[in-house]
Amino acid sequence: MKNFNQTIQYLGMIGLIPLSSCFGKTEPNSEAQTAPNVIYVFPDQMRNSAMEFWSSERYAQHIRYKGDPVITPNLNKFANESVVFSSAFSNCPLSSPHRGSLLTGMYPNKSGVPLNINSSRPISSLGEDVTTISDLYSQNGYNCAYIGKYHLDYPTPNDPDHPGQYVENRDPVWDTYTPPEKRHGFDFWYSYGTFDVHKKPHYWDNEGKRHEIREWSPKHEADIAISYLKNNNGERDSNKPFFMMVSMNPPHHPYSSLDDCMEEDYNLYKNKTPGELLIRDNADTTMAKAASASYYFAQVTGVDREFGRILQTLDSLGLAENTLVVFASDHGETMCSHSLNDPKNSPYAESTDIPFLIRYPDKLKPKVDELLLSTPDIMPTLLGLCGLSEAIPQEVQGRNFADYLLTGKSEISLPQSALYIRNMDGEKDENGKVITYFPETRGVKTERFTLALTINKETKELKKTYFFDNRTDPYQLNNLPPDSYPAEMKMLLTELGQKLKNIDDPWYQEQILSDMIPYGKEENKKTKNHPEAIL
Repeated sequence: MKNFNQTIQYLGMIGLIPLSSCFGKTEPNSEAQTAPNVIYVFPDQMRNSAMEFWSSERYAQHIRYKGDPVITPNLNKFANESVVFSSAFSNCPLSSPHRGSLLTGMYPNKSGVPLNINSSRPISSLGEDVTTISDLYSQNGYNCAYIGKYHLDYPTPNDPDHPGQYVENRDPVWDTYTPPEKRHGFDFWYSYGTFDVHKKPHYWDNEGKRHEIREWSPKHEADIAISYLKNNNGERDSNKPFFMMVSMNPPHHPYSSLDDCMEEDYNLYKNKTPGELLIRDNADTTMAKAASASYYFAQVTGVDREFGRILQTLDSLGLAENTLVVFASDHGETMCSHSLNDPKNSPYAESTDIPFLIRYPDKLKPKVDELLLSTPDIMPTLLGLCGLSEAIPQEVQGRNFADYLLTGKSEISLPQSALYIRNMDGEKDENGKVITYFPETRGVKTERFTLALTINKETKELKKTYFFDNRTDPYQLNNLPPDSYPAEMKMLLTELGQKLKNIDDPWYQEQILSDMIPYGKEENKKTKNHPEAIL
């Protein structure tokens, strides 16, 4: 009977049968609940410019580049109701490192996730002993749900259906099953590690049952999220607030055929040439990858539609007024900019600049904000907006900007820069497993400049400098000589050294490029929720 009920429950969750006819439906949150619900929706590999509203007169004045010619009607409406961040920054623009920082409020050197996770990298995995945002919400009376891509656990041979085996047969293994003891307070689980077949996704549920799905993954994940909101099967305690994360894989690659997107969305772009779609001044439309643009933007439009369905459900249930909703991404997508095939993991704006929109009715006034929001800041800021500032652990490196967002005033100084990090594989053991990581590049972005320094792996001497004046060169076409702005370069290097020192980065520990970077000799002073002394 248990298996039968589980099957019926699953069919109802995906909308194939009406759950209300099989289970007692629980009413939405009671009036007694005052703490806000939180929904965090973050598609993978979506750059900040890939939202239609940036091309409108109201928003274009807040950016220096052209908005992509993409169709996102739901995000357009959502932006008008939200605080829209024009300068949200993915400090280490890769899936796993970003997610590690998002959940822990720590930079990659402290989160435990310095590299993209696969079975060749035991050095990188979210530990069971770290405290995450979901742990804290759970400890403070929230139901917590995770839906979609997780990519935070080192793969081990723990397939629930085939004990002692990995969940996929390739080397290295990327996908993985996350057992209950590693779910960090998420009491509703419908997730996988990482898997890039958008119309044949799979998920493991609370009990470790694998579900093979044959539809576009954002559509299915929105269905699951909607079922959770409706509480069709008592997925949550309706007297508690909830924290729900929905991690959609698209517009992550692949983006090369109708296997990767919905045809209705592709039809909106199929007659456009690469030159009509890739309108950034630094885009190389002669690349073979340029043909992917129509599929990439089709995925963005499809994600917009599914996000809109979630918002519509909130409205229909009367939950919108007491729900804080975030739309974001883990990193961007170069899409032929700078003639790069690598869509991420670079200091260029297309890679680091991400969407970040937050709606909190009657609490946050809609506007565009230029705050240089870094990934580790998200965790403490969300907790702060929910009245949980005192729950933020002392070791959290991100900063809590809740008061600033709520009042426009802040007792802590606002950041003048954001830290850029790129790590690579380091030493390997006799089995070819990565046991250290190499901190290849460090840099800072300010309102005006981007600076990044890359070192040689063997000598740790300077190998390459990225230096751009984003004000006069928003597409970063002109890599400036380091002595172009001597006073500004000195300031940037001082800022970089202070930031690396404040987070106890390997560059600070090893005094890398100390002839250039003034790390300072004074003790690093950290206070709760304000670990940085911005210059």
